[in-house]
Amino acid sequence: MADPFRPFTVARKVRESEVITSFHLVPQDGAALWPALPGQYLTLRLPTPGGPLRTYSISSDVADGTGYRISVKREAAPGLPGGLGSCWLHDRVAEGDTVELAAPRGSFVLDEASDRPVLLLAGGVGVTPLLSMLHRLAQGQRRVFFVQACENGAVHALRDEVAALVAASGGRIVARTLYRAPTAADRAAGAHDAEGLVDAAFLQALLPLDRYQAYLCGPTPFMVAMWRVLTGLGLREDDIRYEFFGKQTSLPRLAAEGTRAALRAHVPAGAPAAIAGLAHLTNPAARGIEESVPPVAAPSDGPSVVFARSGREVAWTGSAATLLELAEAAGLDPEFSCRAGLCNTCRTGLSEGRVTYLEPPLTEPPAGTVLLCCSRPEGRVVLDL
Repeated sequence: MADPFRPFTVARKVRESEVITSFHLVPQDGAALWPALPGQYLTLRLPTPGGPLRTYSISSDVADGTGYRISVKREAAPGLPGGLGSCWLHDRVAEGDTVELAAPRGSFVLDEASDRPVLLLAGGVGVTPLLSMLHRLAQGQRRVFFVQACENGAVHALRDEVAALVAASGGRIVARTLYRAPTAADRAAGAHDAEGLVDAAFLQALLPLDRYQAYLCGPTPFMVAMWRVLTGLGLREDDIRYEFFGKQTSLPRLAAEGTRAALRAHVPAGAPAAIAGLAHLTNPAARGIEESVPPVAAPSDGPSVVFARSGREVAWTGSAATLLELAEAAGLDPEFSCRAGLCNTCRTGLSEGRVTYLEPPLTEPPAGTVLLCCSRPEGRVVLDL
């Protein structure tokens, strides 16, 4: 299998805030860029033993054929594995250096076939994929509302770029910024529109009545809060798309768990304990799975999946998208992380049968194994699970 990575040069390194730095990357081989969709990410291979991978959203206009831009928050908390990539980029990579990238991936992308108004909700560095979407939306005719929540002006990144897109839109794009804890200098500068958190009252005052497509990205507690607000305002779940800065999971499920925990404790709803564990994981390209779990069917004459160590055989009806989803629906708990064929965490022994990959894995698994997160069975298969 050919190496999927290409060398890119860091053409520019730009500090965007106290914690976020942008890296402008151009291919060294002079060949065309890989095509990308607004919202997708790049996979970066670190030059350390084992070549660990990190994923970073493209924050630039994907129609720019000269290069990509990633805007990376420095994550330097003690014991934080995800900080390995961001600290290397911030501290050791300079203009003119080489980085290795694989082609854009990810299903958290702008629905460009729709003409409905769009709501983009960014928490902190969650602005990165949404800014790429905003660039594409600025070239069209759809009504757009862009909301960015930050701690304060010191960490507010890429504000001038957003302002320029708004100014050129003739009023079609509206942007609002909220600071949770603005400084006296922030208030004097008037760099934000409101203080506190994004809540139902804020969105009701901002948004005319309409049926919106909403896109969310940011820390897990922010995402859970926004899901509750949006569904509380009547948005349908299938009109809300989201991307985690953490291990892929189901946003509706997290929101429901938090509500149930709050009811049991007789206190106002808050983030469940599980969220604290997710908030500091860093895989910025994972998109949440659907809340509904496919039903598990008994084996029939059609394809089936045998979970050998669990002693179960389950019919493959197509209601699950992947072998990983089928295993979860069957009550199993296989290891996973990216759910996108990047990390090989879900690699499982395949002792019988064949599978088809929905998207080619970034690194081909060894013979006799399969990546559950991006594969479907061809007929009967037997897994070591």
